Amino acid sequence: MFPTEFSPKQMKLLTWWCQGSRYANYDAVICDGAVRSGKTLCMSISFVSWAFYRFNNSSFALCGKTIRSLKRNVITPLTGILKSMGFVCREKLSQNILEISVNGKNNRFYLFGGKDESSASLIQGMTLCGVLFDEVALMPKSFVEQALARCSVSGSKFWFNCNPEYPQHWFRTEWILDRKKKNALYLHFTMDDNPSLSEKMKNRYRTLYSGAFYERFILGKWVSAEGCVYPFMKDDKFVDVPRCEFERYIISCDYGTVNPASFGLWGLYRNVWYRIDEYYYDSRKVGFQKTDEEHYQALTALARHRKIDNVIVDPSASSFIQTIKRHGEFHVTSAKNDVIDGIRKVSTALKDGKVKICNNCKDSMREFSLYRWQSGGADVPVKENDHAMDDIRYFVAGVVFRPQNDFIVLATKRS
Repeated sequence: MFPTEFSPKQMKLLTWWCQGSRYANYDAVICDGAVRSGKTLCMSISFVSWAFYRFNNSSFALCGKTIRSLKRNVITPLTGILKSMGFVCREKLSQNILEISVNGKNNRFYLFGGKDESSASLIQGMTLCGVLFDEVALMPKSFVEQALARCSVSGSKFWFNCNPEYPQHWFRTEWILDRKKKNALYLHFTMDDNPSLSEKMKNRYRTLYSGAFYERFILGKWVSAEGCVYPFMKDDKFVDVPRCEFERYIISCDYGTVNPASFGLWGLYRNVWYRIDEYYYDSRKVGFQKTDEEHYQALTALARHRKIDNVIVDPSASSFIQTIKRHGEFHVTSAKNDVIDGIRKVSTALKDGKVKICNNCKDSMREFSLYRWQSGGADVPVKENDHAMDDIRYFVAGVVFRPQNDFIVLATKRS
């Protein structure tokens, strides 16, 4: 559904390239700021509108951190609005191409994920008239520069949007701070720039973040992460184990031999996941290391004959994963190990009440109070007191924030 009202800043983003606009001669537009500020939707509408105003039968690129996130954040809402405006959209899923046509004009929009340094090779050799980067601050510099180099057609323009990261981030230093040299229009968004967002929803988002994440995602500031990773996890945030029948059980594992091993038992009750018990073994404190088989026996003791839906394990613990598979008692999967994205998800899940830590989980409580950011530079937590933190992160990323289009295949032998 097409928005019925736009803020002045959104209108500037929608029309900056139009003939007669005072900003029409800019080569790029940069939008940063708060979450839910409407910058992504308005930018994607503006990008497609500009493409058809300026070109026909031409190629463009739409880039996200991954193809999945690009489709979720940009393509799905954009195509719905374009169709309501009279555009015809045809998505070629196998080729990651979105073909759009209107009034006899047709343009191709190639979809790219820029998740790591190797992604730069995906876009080499193309000739583009323009490129849009969604979540550009989460992409490697090499991918962005390769995509920009493909825009060799006269009149091509660049489109960037992102939420803030740490102050020394390459995109801030090379594009936002140097925007005059880059001939780029800079627009900073807050949630107040989105007229479709109610005060109730604004307040809800304000409660989901704290510390550096609050300053970045709510205030839209480029600030360093300092102090505790989860500063809101005080004593009153931990709860008693509910006296109830849990609907499901899952175990998450951060495996270690020299380093501590931390396993968490999770129970689901009324749409809330509780960490109801844990196993934590520090070989340095005890004085000897346990084998894979001994840690597996601890895993079965933690399960206590409950029906465990899944055991999520640190992806680097290949020998322990094989041990679990060999016994054939539990279904096991490798965890998602994106640290910073995982920390954001854990923070959101804890603040939103989707995940609660029970106060019998003493090692988790201890690590919450000690887990800190490194001083200065990029967002990196100190590699200490992080083992329960890691297994909690594996659980939240793999269960609470499991992508909606993930699926499970079950197979049985034919009779």
